[in-house]
Amino acid sequence: MRQSPRKAWQWTVFGLFFLLWPPAGPAGAMEWVELASDGRTFQLATSHRLFVPVGFNYDHDDRGRLLEDYWENEWETVVEDFREMQALGANVVRIHLQFGAFMEAPDSPKESSLRQLDRLLALAEATGLYLDLTGLGCYHKPEVPSWYDRLTERQRWKAQAVFWSAVAARCKDSPAVFCFDLMNEPIVPGNRRRDDWLGKSFAGKYFVQFITLSAKNRPRPDVARQWIHTLVQAIRRHDRRHLITVGLVPWSVPRAGRITSGFDPARISEELDFLAVHVYPERGKVDEAVAIVRAFARTGKPVVIEEIFPLKCGTDELAQFVERVGPQVSGWIGFYWGKTLEEYNAGETLADAVGRAWLQFFRDQLVPRKHPRP
Repeated sequence: MRQSPRKAWQWTVFGLFFLLWPPAGPAGAMEWVELASDGRTFQLATSHRLFVPVGFNYDHDDRGRLLEDYWENEWETVVEDFREMQALGANVVRIHLQFGAFMEAPDSPKESSLRQLDRLLALAEATGLYLDLTGLGCYHKPEVPSWYDRLTERQRWKAQAVFWSAVAARCKDSPAVFCFDLMNEPIVPGNRRRDDWLGKSFAGKYFVQFITLSAKNRPRPDVARQWIHTLVQAIRRHDRRHLITVGLVPWSVPRAGRITSGFDPARISEELDFLAVHVYPERGKVDEAVAIVRAFARTGKPVVIEEIFPLKCGTDELAQFVERVGPQVSGWIGFYWGKTLEEYNAGETLADAVGRAWLQFFRDQLVPRKHPRP
């Protein structure tokens, strides 16, 4: 589908104008997002209106390609997808930046990728879509630099700080950034030394990443806090304004007899502006998913469900989950893989049926939450 342009009628003159370089929107058109005075929600900095982030992970296309695989040669696809996400009612797009695409060496960011990030910022400002910039991705293992895997814990953290320092310096003046997400689903291992920085693959991608190869008898939440602090400091040297979080697996909440990530929300929340958790309720286990979100909310920080999708249950139980945790949640981010609702409606495969049900759910259940009931 991405091999050829979509129907000509889908393009407006305005959209075509973006193909080579998206112009910045009118001065002051986007307001900065900040924490509200209640400490539990977000607001727009100038008007002080409530801001509820609702949008999509734009992590790969329908062929499994990561954004950096096509954002230079097929920029028109990115523009088109942003317009489609906007038309579905999104106000936030979560972008996943790969470490290998942005770093040439441990201390050398890649200028060409930073320029492309500039282009993405301009597109976000022009479309009015805020960015959740998630960094340090290693989703395609063959594309992870071999030198990166050879670094020690200290060297690796230093290289990660260089990555975030470069990204923050590039983004510091743009109101289109909703937040910086330090890493997708980081884990602190136990004391037994690992031989690999990545967890198990899912659908050919490595979403879980370890921040060290061994806890070395250190309390795991302390390791997590130190790592977060290191990267937050790198960002704050350039950018004192944008919000910072980290995308956590649901099994970060300590539970007796259960494996955890080491990123205990109660122990790390002070280092972050808000908490982001990825929750896929399982069929017949909605109560368990609700309990996880409520545990995150007890920290007193805003909670954003940064990944949600009917992966392990139907949309009926997903709707129950959303309704029950609604009072504790300050934002919702699902998935968009480059196919519109109309395209799913025209298809006849199981994948089309799942995609159709999901986008209908997003439109009917999540978009209205941008405007909470009084």
